[in-house]
Parts: sequence; C-alpha cells; structure tokens
Amino acid sequence: MGAEIPGSHAAGSASDDELLALARQGDTAALEALLVRYQPHLYRFGLTMCGNVEDAGDVAQESLISMARSVRDFRGDSSVSSWLYTIARRFCIKKRHRSKFAPAREESLDAPETDVGQHLADPGPNPEQTAANQELAAALTQAIHALDPAHREVLVLRDVEGLPAPEVAAILGISVDAVKSRLHRARVAIREQLAPVLGHPVISSPRGALCPDVLTLFSQHVEGEIDPGTCAKMEAHLAECPHCRDACDSLKRTLAICRQLPTPDVPASLAASVQSAIHAFLNQR
Repeated sequence: MGAEIPGSHAAGSASDDELLALARQGDTAALEALLVRYQPHLYRFGLTMCGNVEDAGDVAQESLISMARSVRDFRGDSSVSSWLYTIARRFCIKKRHRSKFAPAREESLDAPETDVGQHLADPGPNPEQTAANQELAAALTQAIHALDPAHREVLVLRDVEGLPAPEVAAILGISVDAVKSRLHRARVAIREQLAPVLGHPVISSPRGALCPDVLTLFSQHVEGEIDPGTCAKMEAHLAECPHCRDACDSLKRTLAICRQLPTPDVPASLAASVQSAIHAFLNQR
C-alpha cells in the first residue's frame, strides 16, 4: 500500500501548486492529498452532469486515476482545477455518448439512496426545514438537468464549482465571451424553474417596452460586463418597478443557492475503490 497522507497535507495546509510540485517529484502522499481534496468536487460535477450516482462515481474514479497516471507529464500550463475538470468533462462526454440511445432517466427525491437529489440536499435542524431543503434541492436538480449539456456545464463550473469565467473557457475550449453568453441564458432558465419554489413569479421576460431585460442585465452585472452608466439606469428602474426588482431578487437567490450547494459525501465504497486503484498504480511505478 502507498504511504499514508501526512497530517499537514490531509488538513489542507498545502496549496494545490505545492502538492502538485511534490507529486511530480514522486511524493505519493502529496498525490493522494490532491486526490482527496478534489474527489468530492469531481463527484459532484459528475452528479450534476451525468444525473446519477453510478456514472458520477465512474467519472470521479476515472478522472482521479487519469490524474495520477499523468501527474508527472503535467506542465502547469493551467491550474490544477482546470486540468482535473477538463479530464472529468471528457469522461462525462464519453458517458453521454455511450448512453445516447438509452431512455432518459428521471431522478426523484422519493427514489432510494441512488437518487441525485439526496446528495444535493442539506439536512436542516428540524423536519420542516429538512423538507424545505429537499424540495429546493429537487427543484435545483431538475432545473440544472433541464439545461442542454452546453449550458449545463457552464453553469455548473461557474456557479456551482465557483471557477472564474476564463478558467471555464479554458476547460471547455471556447472563448470567455461564449462562456458568459451561455451562462446568462442558463442562469435565467434555472431562475424560471426555481421561481415557484422560491415564491417568486414565473415570468422572466421583460414586459414589452416597459422594462429592460433585467435578468440578463443582472447576470451581466455579476460578471462585470456592464458599464457604470448602464448599471445606474438599471438600479433606477429597479427602484421604480416591483416586477423587475422581484425578478432580480429571485435570480440573486438562485445564484446563492447554486454557490452554497453542499459538496456531497463521497460514498465509502467509491473512496475505497479509488484509493485501491491509486495504490495499485503507485506500487507498479
């Protein structure tokens, strides 16, 4: 078996770059520390992109093993997170292609332990709060999975995983402008899906000539895309228009929900399988 992860590494005191430098020099503990650090994030990425725990587990395991095999060849042209999500995305695409003729699977919070929503829900301190969190998690899951893959992956990487737009662009191999264009559409779409659960009106489009497209403008504002003059005009309009103010508030809350989505616990069987595969690989070197 490989060496155990030292306490300092396990505690997360070392940066990604420090761990990577050590891993490239053959430090197996540093490599395992990186794997432990990113395993739950890759698992969550697989859950939101693939839609079920079996595929998510495969994506996480295959991505981490691929990382271990190629760590010494990584030149550092991108961040560790960009590198890993690029690998995970490739495996997600393979999963989609393999199952493109299979019927779509519907996920529900009423399903057994393999349900996606169960991993997304954050248990509350009482039954009422737990039920509310589960309902919100179910709505968010459905909204994300209702997006086409191109918009879904942008939203997941930017608003769930919290990567900056240039890094998302590098992972997807598209321009930053294309990332932001897809992102704005994805945000408006999931806001519309979540609106009933949040108690906001479903209507997301501007009311003819009366109102600007405040949802897109707000999303652009979040990304720093609008100038101060446009921002001032939007704020003046929101002060006078309850309809648009409520719409922006619901989008703001939707983004907060995405960004506060808890990282799911990696199933013990998956963690053990990954660790076994990594140790087997390390012992072969």
